[in-house]
Amino acid sequence: MARFPVRAVLTDAANPLIMSLCDISQGVILTVEATINTQADVQSKLPLSEAAFFILLSLAPGPGHGYAILKDVEALSSGRVTLSTGTLYGALARMLEQGWIVRVDPERAEAAGRPRKDYALTKLGRRILSAEADRLQAVAQVARERLASIPAGRA
Repeated sequence: MARFPVRAVLTDAANPLIMSLCDISQGVILTVEATINTQADVQSKLPLSEAAFFILLSLAPGPGHGYAILKDVEALSSGRVTLSTGTLYGALARMLEQGWIVRVDPERAEAAGRPRKDYALTKLGRRILSAEADRLQAVAQVARERLASIPAGRA
């Protein structure tokens, strides 16, 4: 029997953290799963823009739709970040492509009009959000320590 090894790399859209490598030879399929997003991979995505951070933060408690995300980002940022719908949906499209969020079916159907598009964080999205929150906390701590070390008359 002739041997024709075929290798394919498959990514799981529902869980972008998992990659499967299938080696098909002599009718045998071997699958190896590996985490493709190490801590270094997550760190390479930082720092996030303030808008991206607040969009992910808005989805941390659970799924949300565009208008709710828009309003929540504005509230979470105390009005500093106000997104246009074009900016929001462009950011959501990039986050979908990067596997940070996924589209989910809304919990309740809309009575009229277009169906709502709800979004939810993936495990990767939650890891990136958490890493950015840790980074921001460390930056704020360094700033507090530096400011506290300046003599009273120099500040």
